Amino acid sequence: MRRRPKSQPAPVTRLCAFGVMAMLGACQSVGPVTVPRDRADYSDAISDSWKNQMLLNIVKLRYADVPVFVDVGQIVAGYTLESSLNASAQLRSSNSILGNGTAVGAQGKYTDRPTITYVPLTGGRFMQELLTPIPPVAVFKAVQSGWPADALFWLGVTSINGVRNVRTGPAGALPPDPAFERVTFLLRDAQATGALGIRVRPGAADGAGAIIVTIRNRAAEPESVARLQELRQALGLRAGAEEFPLELGDVPSGPDELAVQSRTLFSMLQALSLRIDVPAEHIAEGRAGAGLAPTPEQSVRLHFHVVSSTTKPKDAAVSVQYRNHYFYIDDRDLGSKRAFAMIMMLFTLANIGPEGSLPVLTIPTG
Repeated sequence: MRRRPKSQPAPVTRLCAFGVMAMLGACQSVGPVTVPRDRADYSDAISDSWKNQMLLNIVKLRYADVPVFVDVGQIVAGYTLESSLNASAQLRSSNSILGNGTAVGAQGKYTDRPTITYVPLTGGRFMQELLTPIPPVAVFKAVQSGWPADALFWLGVTSINGVRNVRTGPAGALPPDPAFERVTFLLRDAQATGALGIRVRPGAADGAGAIIVTIRNRAAEPESVARLQELRQALGLRAGAEEFPLELGDVPSGPDELAVQSRTLFSMLQALSLRIDVPAEHIAEGRAGAGLAPTPEQSVRLHFHVVSSTTKPKDAAVSVQYRNHYFYIDDRDLGSKRAFAMIMMLFTLANIGPEGSLPVLTIPTG
């Protein structure tokens, strides 16, 4: 009597092993590998959109248009990866006319579903962030960190001890007091020699510190000492005094106080809009207001130049389209890029809204 041949288990074993390995490979997490890519991509996208929005609003103000700010409130990037694998085998005897059979099947599904929430800046937030003067200490802290004092005071200050900067009004730009030109130069010189600084004087009762601006003559060259004395005289400060409490105001209460009336963010954008190169026909037709006539002193103090063109620029650091024209900052114009970075920095310093208004990035993965 012939024995019935035994079934061969090797094909089944190999098939099961292959299925297990494939399933294990498909179960790897999607989340970690997306973090480096998404973090950089979303950061670049938010940064570029913020710069474009800022430049567009500066251009709009030149045309007496209403600026609109929209913040990115929340980003939710949802990823879903589904995979399945099935395998089956059918073994028959060696004398079967059907023979052995195997079947392997697999399917997968990948879904990328980002959701971005935009929050317009209106109402109370608009008043708080755009129409509130930035703290004067923010200007002096920026000076202390190395930003040029003359450019910062031209951009962020309306007056210092009653000496007025350029102003914008319904009739156009009002020129600055002649003394303001000299004061900004002397402040820049004091910054370069290390004579200008700030410190915090501890409060006596409630522990709150008073901000003190220091103008020191120590270890200075005779020429620098003379210019520091000229600075005190131009601002009506006491001769020889070195420390002055910093206050928010138009005029000081006495010769031992430094009163700085800082600009609002809205007025800073208006001041920058005067430096935009708008088409001459738009000014002639009354579509845009006349800008501020440049002088060599102003070019040194704050260089900011926005070019307009009917064709798309090929080498722009930031570019927006408005009224069938392109307005842009040339990527080779380092001075204008620095001035633009300065206004972005001042916006960050003046952002006194709740922390909950910052963009939140949530990436659920499955």
